[in-house]
Amino acid sequence: MALPALIEIEPVDRPLPIQVTIPGSKSITNRALILAALAHGPTTLLGALWSEDTQVMVECLRQLGFEVRVGMDEAEPANRTIQVVGLGRRIPRAGTPAAPLDLHVGNAGTAARFLAAFVCLGHGAYRLSGIPRMHERPQAALLDALRQLGYSIESANGRLPAVIHGSGPRPGRCSVSIADSSQFASALLLSAPTAGWQVDLEGEGDLDDAPYVAMTSRLAGAFPAQGGTFPIEPDASSGSYFWAADWLLRGGRPSPTGSPPVSGWPTSGWQIDARYPAYLPLPAVVSRESDLGDSIMTAIVLAPFAGYPVRFTDLGRLRVQECERVRALRTELTKCGARVEEEGDTLTVYPTPLHGAEIETYNDHRMAMCFATLGLQVPGMKIRNPSCVKKTFPNFFQKLAAAAPQGIGASIRETQGARRLGPDELHAD
Repeated sequence: MALPALIEIEPVDRPLPIQVTIPGSKSITNRALILAALAHGPTTLLGALWSEDTQVMVECLRQLGFEVRVGMDEAEPANRTIQVVGLGRRIPRAGTPAAPLDLHVGNAGTAARFLAAFVCLGHGAYRLSGIPRMHERPQAALLDALRQLGYSIESANGRLPAVIHGSGPRPGRCSVSIADSSQFASALLLSAPTAGWQVDLEGEGDLDDAPYVAMTSRLAGAFPAQGGTFPIEPDASSGSYFWAADWLLRGGRPSPTGSPPVSGWPTSGWQIDARYPAYLPLPAVVSRESDLGDSIMTAIVLAPFAGYPVRFTDLGRLRVQECERVRALRTELTKCGARVEEEGDTLTVYPTPLHGAEIETYNDHRMAMCFATLGLQVPGMKIRNPSCVKKTFPNFFQKLAAAAPQGIGASIRETQGARRLGPDELHAD
């Protein structure tokens, strides 16, 4: 049963100790799926996220002719055990210039970017397309890098839809800017060892330590290239909502049990958002470039409770993701009574009492989850299009409503009739 179009989160009366299980990392799952297809033989991914973005990647691999088996995961309903039969350097299927093989990536940036580089290793034509928002998101730097390597790319405006003419592995050298998205570099680095590419990165700061580029390099180095088993750790970005909820409901006081609110918190160092607990309470300045990844959105919505102004800097990449997130955060927080100032790619959030509002999510999963988390403390928080969380965390609202310690114990109601929704009604299909 689908979630209603508009739901209301009721504040939680008193916090209880929680230890919530979080689905697998989207970033690691989609990187691992590409690496598994490039491996020699079967690879089994344990604890892989099963959400809209990873389902898109699995379906595209199947369209390309790879054998992919998907089994249930008893430990976490939003995870799966996924086996991919890798074929080394070979991509089984392709289209022709007159009839390219269609690959639909939805609004999955990782699939759009990783597959664009991956299909160059095939022999034939591939057409990548997505939903309208995906067609607005940057792709030009990656397509230009692939052209430097000698591949023919057809794109009217440097974005999707694009037709990519694969001509197999061909050693070469390219440079790519990660100013708009580090996924461009990750896409090239995932396929580079098989293709024989040398990739030079352009941008600001220490590029080797750019968090998501570093994740790609470390993951590729640890992945079983000859096949085998590879565990996927929980998604730290998704876990940030439960760290935030626990902090918010306790008024900044630690849990009496001393246990973290999220079970199996990642310790590999691959995910920048695994640092999130260290940013509670919030410091006076937080950078999207060097401090946090997507969980900076969670930090931004908590900032009115910090007790002092907090500046969030280097937010430019948030503007070209699932929605224009800088503007969306400022608009919706202001709607709730917050004082938020936007200057360039910086938001400054001041301590302000908040009130409920009807939140526009812009079909952005993280907007929905951020403001739902606020609703655990702020009365009257209503979330439009809550089903958009299916992109990365389809059972998020089930976790909010589940009894402690497996969840927060929140009441979630449909706005028409104010009926409390049951567990089966809270899954985002």
